[in-house]
Amino acid sequence: MIGVSERDPSDPLRRSKHDLRARMRATREALPADERTRRSGEVAARMLDLPETGRARRVLTFLSFGSEVSTAPILAGLRARRVAVAVPLLTEGQMEAVDLPEGAPLVPSSYGAMEPADRVGVAPEEIDLVVAPGLAFDRSGRRLGYGGGYFDAFLGRVRTDCAVAGVCFAEQVVDEVPAGPDDVAVGVVVTDTEVIRPANL
Repeated sequence: MIGVSERDPSDPLRRSKHDLRARMRATREALPADERTRRSGEVAARMLDLPETGRARRVLTFLSFGSEVSTAPILAGLRARRVAVAVPLLTEGQMEAVDLPEGAPLVPSSYGAMEPADRVGVAPEEIDLVVAPGLAFDRSGRRLGYGGGYFDAFLGRVRTDCAVAGVCFAEQVVDEVPAGPDDVAVGVVVTDTEVIRPANL
């Protein structure tokens, strides 16, 4: 996902994030492909059943790649409900949202995921729900991203009532995600086995 370039860890927070990223990548990649596919369907079912999803008119979701939870079944479910979909785009060092109409042509991005060939911007305040990727989450809603900080910066620009849901496999829920002042927590974590609603949010 966006932010895949690692920063050289030079302080305790960066070191702990770096180590957890490496461990979570290995954990996720160790899951057999067919199991990831099956369990991604279970994540999608829980995600689509959230009341936040039911209320949303426009959803920002990432286009998964590699060993990430597949967002294809989430996207299909949103399409079936005729929910408008946007996806992230990294441009000029900043993450923006762009429209993803059904059947829109996709091209490879610089970081591995696909992105729309035609780029029609969507203002952050138009988004009702963000489906957020992450290498790890904890039960307080803290999220470990990929190291670029782009997603956190974007979350700082959405409406205060915009719901943010992190999606991951059950193994990616850890006791504590190291976090700094610029890291933005999610309001709900959805895995293939449970929905976690942090009590402090």
